[in-house]
Amino acid sequence: MNSATSLEPRAKATLVLGGESFTLAAMREKSMVILKEYITKHNVPNDVPDESIEGPSDEEGEALAKNPPKKSKKQK
Repeated sequence: MNSATSLEPRAKATLVLGGESFTLAAMREKSMVILKEYITKHNVPNDVPDESIEGPSDEEGEALAKNPPKKSKKQK
């Protein structure tokens, strides 16, 4: 039987903490659920624009006024 097509786990582990016993597969499932909930809760919406629609803020405008963009010299 090919191990790549087998649905059985290649390794089994049991963690015993005092009177509680946990299998590695069950701990993985629980941790994936917790991770999914965390990502869902803290995910940034996709429709937020990268730059503000209003234009540069006052600080950005002042910075541009003090340091205007440099023009590149054209070569002949």
